[in-house]
Amino acid sequence: MQMTDAPRFSIVIPTYNRPEQRAVCLQACARLDYSRDRFEVIVVDDGGVEPLDGIVARFHGTLTLKLLQQENTGPAAARNRGASEAAGEFLAFTDDDCAPASDWLKALGRECVAFPDCAIGGRTVNALTGNVYSTASQLLVSYLCSFYNAISHNARFFPSSNLAFPTKQFRAVGGFDVTYPRASAEDRELCDRWLHLGYRMIYAAEAVVYHAHALTFRTFVRQHFHYGQGAFCFHRVRARRLQDRVKVEPLMFYINMLRYPFVSAQGGKPPS
Repeated sequence: MQMTDAPRFSIVIPTYNRPEQRAVCLQACARLDYSRDRFEVIVVDDGGVEPLDGIVARFHGTLTLKLLQQENTGPAAARNRGASEAAGEFLAFTDDDCAPASDWLKALGRECVAFPDCAIGGRTVNALTGNVYSTASQLLVSYLCSFYNAISHNARFFPSSNLAFPTKQFRAVGGFDVTYPRASAEDRELCDRWLHLGYRMIYAAEAVVYHAHALTFRTFVRQHFHYGQGAFCFHRVRARRLQDRVKVEPLMFYINMLRYPFVSAQGGKPPS
């Protein structure tokens, strides 16, 4: 793929009261090995207390950068706001506590060219390996991705920290469900709706984003409590969409979730 033929991306980053992480994320975007005239960065301030103009100003001249501001209505609404202002033919979503690898857009771009009507999801890696709670949280997300994306060209779930869509189709399906006020399964719901409407999802392991979400025991518990709430809402929404009863994953799904950290550590099969 020649860079002159590379797809145009709009990178959308929702943010809320995390100035240090936001600066790291933008620095990573500035280091992307991708033609500067083929991507823009859209930062959506979701009602944060601290003004972002100073941080964003550092990158003017380095990035094609747009700052949008809204009242605090949650990351789903912030992502949709960014998408509504996007000029790129593809949207690439990440979070303000993430740092894309330098070849992130190249890896996404290859798949977008090959599968222009598909959603493309990459691999998210924990950057805080010394934080046991951050490591545990990322392991849980990695387990979900390994379970739902065992067949890379028929994937079923990607987190919004590393997810690309063709812009036209994203807008056509209605974007993220804004009734999710927190980061708690709104990406899962969109992936499920995307598939329900007949689109496909492709896993691109080479498209890497590093996630640096520092957690304590208290914030870890709170985060996964919210994830549980989001999962419950997701299953109800999905049941209504399919006009069926609420269904959850089989028992072995949860057993294997508990065993997954051991599998990852040993690089083999779970201990018997």
